[in-house]
Order: sequence, then C-alpha cells, then structure tokens
Amino acid sequence: MELIDIILSRKSVRSYTDEPVTPEQVEFMLKAAMAAPSGMNIQPWRFVVVTEQATKAKMAVGFNKMIAKAPVAIVVCGKLTNNLGIANHNWTADCAAATENLLLAAESLGLGAVWTACYPYDDRMGPAIEALGLPDNVKPYCIIPVGHPARDEKPKDKWKPENIHYEKW
Repeated sequence: MELIDIILSRKSVRSYTDEPVTPEQVEFMLKAAMAAPSGMNIQPWRFVVVTEQATKAKMAVGFNKMIAKAPVAIVVCGKLTNNLGIANHNWTADCAAATENLLLAAESLGLGAVWTACYPYDDRMGPAIEALGLPDNVKPYCIIPVGHPARDEKPKDKWKPENIHYEKW
C-alpha cells in the first residue's frame, strides 16, 4: 500500500480473531513507533508488549475492555525525565507521535488496533502501572490492543474543510 492509502485506511478496531500476532509483526510496529519525531531527540518512549492474558485483563478497565480480548497489547509509556534527571515536558507529544506510527504500521500489516487512553486518567494509569510494575519516572501514555480484525471495519471520513483557516482565523 502507498503511505497515503495506509493513512486514509487507518481505523479503530476493537474486536479481534484468535489468530496470533507474530513476534515479527510486533517488532515491525515497534520499529515504526521508534522512528517517530522526538523533541530534542530525547526519545522518552518505552514500550511494554503484553501477551499474558492475566496482565491484559488487569489493564482492561472502563472503556478499555477490548484490551483483554486482543492477542497482544502494546503499552506506550513515557519516561518523565531525561538521562540527566531533568523533567521532559514533551514526553506526551513524543509518545503521541510514536503511537500514531505504531497504528499506521499495524494498518500496513493488515492488523487491527485502537488507541486506548491511559494518561492522564488515574483510574486507567493505576491498573497499568500496577500490572506492569512501572518505575516512578515512567507513566503509561496509552494501551494499543492489536490483533486480526474480527469484522470488516471501515475508516471514518474525517475531512472537514471548515476546520481549516488560512493566514488568520
């Protein structure tokens, strides 16, 4: 697929078959995620790949129930400080860029995925922090359940020219 086709085909997939996601597919998605831009090239993203059912179930809270049903969940985390211990205020933007790359890579592989929010919601972050044993200076930004789509999902048309302004508002 051409890149623009992948971008325009991306959709949120919340139901999956039992077919496994291969380690090679996971690595491909993580390589794409780590190719994202990063402020001052700090690259604060950290990833936890979860296939264990019990761990996925612990993180599947509220609207994120689909996490437990996906063959794999990739938790995008952000390191809050740089290597000198200085606060990194751009970690959320950097993790967002990595997340989008990951979602596009999943789409290019014919996999289904969805961005489920974690940060800044304590009721979502807490279970992930506990289930994964994250250190104090690492926060879960989002959880991406990934699998083979159970249904034929269609992308939404989000093109809205009325949201565009030129030169001034």
